[in-house]
Amino acid sequence: MDEGSKRYTKVTTSHWGAFEVDIENDRIVATRPFAADPRPSTIPGALPKALNHKTRVARPAIRKGWLDKRDRTQRGADSFVELPWDEALDIAAVEISRVRETHGNEAIYGGSYGWASAGRFHHAQSQVHRFLNCIGGYVSSFGSYSTGCAQSIMPHVFGTDFMSMLYEHQDGWQTIHDHAETLVMFGGINPKNAQVSMGGITEHDTGVWLDRCLAKGIACINVGPQRTDAPDGCAWLAIRPSSDTALMLALAFVLETEDLADKDFLDRCTTGYDKFRPYLLGETDGQPKSPDWAAPLCGVNADQIHDLARRMATTSTMITVAWSIQRAQHGEQPYWMSAVLAAMIGQIGLPGCGIGYGFGAIGGVGKRFKSLRGMTFPQLHNPVDKVIPVARMADMLRNPGQPYDFNGKRENYPDIRLVYWAGGNPFHHHQDLNELHQAWQIPETIIVNEPYWTATTKRADIVFPTTTPYEREDIGRSNLDDYLFHMPQCVSRVGDARDDYDIFAGLADRMDVAATFTEGRSASEWIDLLYQSYRMKAAENGIDVPDLTTLRRDNWVRLPITDDQPNRSLFAPFRENPKTAPLGTPSGKIEVFSKTIAGFGYDDCIGHPVWLPPDEWLGAATAKAPLHMVSPQPKDKLHSQLESALADEPGARPETIVIHPRDALTRGIANGDLVKVFNKRGACRAKAAISNGIYPSVVALPTGAWFSDPNANIDLDGNPNVLTRDVGTSRLGQGCSAHTALVEVVKL
Repeated sequence: MDEGSKRYTKVTTSHWGAFEVDIENDRIVATRPFAADPRPSTIPGALPKALNHKTRVARPAIRKGWLDKRDRTQRGADSFVELPWDEALDIAAVEISRVRETHGNEAIYGGSYGWASAGRFHHAQSQVHRFLNCIGGYVSSFGSYSTGCAQSIMPHVFGTDFMSMLYEHQDGWQTIHDHAETLVMFGGINPKNAQVSMGGITEHDTGVWLDRCLAKGIACINVGPQRTDAPDGCAWLAIRPSSDTALMLALAFVLETEDLADKDFLDRCTTGYDKFRPYLLGETDGQPKSPDWAAPLCGVNADQIHDLARRMATTSTMITVAWSIQRAQHGEQPYWMSAVLAAMIGQIGLPGCGIGYGFGAIGGVGKRFKSLRGMTFPQLHNPVDKVIPVARMADMLRNPGQPYDFNGKRENYPDIRLVYWAGGNPFHHHQDLNELHQAWQIPETIIVNEPYWTATTKRADIVFPTTTPYEREDIGRSNLDDYLFHMPQCVSRVGDARDDYDIFAGLADRMDVAATFTEGRSASEWIDLLYQSYRMKAAENGIDVPDLTTLRRDNWVRLPITDDQPNRSLFAPFRENPKTAPLGTPSGKIEVFSKTIAGFGYDDCIGHPVWLPPDEWLGAATAKAPLHMVSPQPKDKLHSQLESALADEPGARPETIVIHPRDALTRGIANGDLVKVFNKRGACRAKAAISNGIYPSVVALPTGAWFSDPNANIDLDGNPNVLTRDVGTSRLGQGCSAHTALVEVVKL
């Protein structure tokens, strides 16, 4: 920093990686990539415009209808009254207390999605949950929209938490590169998606590793409806969306009937194959799961299925499965079946082979580091034991007291009277947004902490303006990264914005729990405390971490935590001796058949993987809805963050929808045309991009556009979640089914 200049540079980090920030006259005026990043994200380019954008929430605001008469029918259409902080906090504290005293803490839902900041202390989810726990607890949620289905099914199969598998039980890119001969990617591996990660990712190298694998001659096969879900050079096996399970079953059929299955591995390391095999061969239902059976379901030639199965069985093969294919009705089945297929090949536990999940889904999957966790703001104990699957939030609001099934349990939805949301925009990532808008009118009060006037903020009753990560100090650290960052305050707070911590401290003081919430510490003192604890734990593991003064001075450090056994498969001990190194399943083995799941009695998720066609897919297309829509992640932002600034660019909105030339021709659509995408749930505008890189009768409309006026007949900016179905993946997983949606497209 040049003390004599008004313009200076700092380095910070974010969910999309580290970058340099140029500051002039208390404003961020430019950003540049971090020097060590081989393929930096372009997302920070929108930051200078976004930080002081007109959509920032300037002051505390209360919806007029709620303030005057506690009306809850005009959320999304009402005006707001700005109030001083003290008055707004007083009103919120009184209302939270009223709900607690009248209905109990089971009437409070603590909503948050954890993506508001990559900083360890100013983590909105931790902040809101700690506050609510201080006042008696709240109804919480399980899982995420990205992986909720997988988080439910995979512990039954491998006996470990799914997110722990990502961090601790998967081979790294170096191992795959050194040992694999074939890389089969169900759902692809898209470097676009890997540009973001929960705690930030410094070196974006997913694309680098794929290029290295291709250069070495590894056969990289992208199995999915879009060519662009893997880099150029990868072979593309184009299939219909939601048909992955049928293809996997057909591959397994070839392995079994051509004596290519590894019977020794199945006997030693799995349980229940004898119960699955009759289904595979058609002995239980009269339908062999052969390539000829699968070909019309998935759109892949039977000979191609035979050839792929033989290659997978006779070469060193790594199967990877994207998160996207479990975000569909019956999403449990392809995840479970992928594990069975890998077990039949028999290479699980060999270096660079077997099965992997989420490569390319977020940055950092495939990096191998020594575990060094810590720096988490304690959320304290939640006295309320009500937990719902996160994607069933609207169901909960609509159906208080009604029963629902989830992972072997039957519970009743709580009667939610107050929603407190901090960090996230459910009116971006939830399904069937028009129905969510109706469900959102039901609670008595909705409070939102948020920097911007998003669709969620506009549907709140009480809005508290929060700072962005660039207006406060924090520490950036991810378990999938080996960099540690001091995140300096780059600019002053915009408007009257406050940190979440200060907002909750103010509420806690009014509700007589300040001592419990703050423990007498300021935000700066909490950062010091969390960092010192982290540094001590690191020292106990022989890892030197600089003191906080040094980190503040140097801005960042690369930690010496690289795995010293990169070519040792993490499933190797289990493979070598399942008795001495068992998995956490009831059998200690990979469960091809699960007695536990069979005991649940679900017809939509029985005791072993099966083919279950979804309600909406190309096999059930109609004249009114003949196209299958998938809704991938955007390439220009994380979820809907920075969208207000991006949408200002000429021609940026509506969002672009990819359509096959055949489908465009029959509809008279030319490249760049405005189109209407619609079904019985809603409609949105989009801009057509015609491409041969998508399966015929499939369209791809990325998420990320802000949801517009609910009273309009069409969402103007192109949010695909006005079209998606708000149904659970199954009674077991209850994840989101975003990719189960049929639509029609017409030229506007």
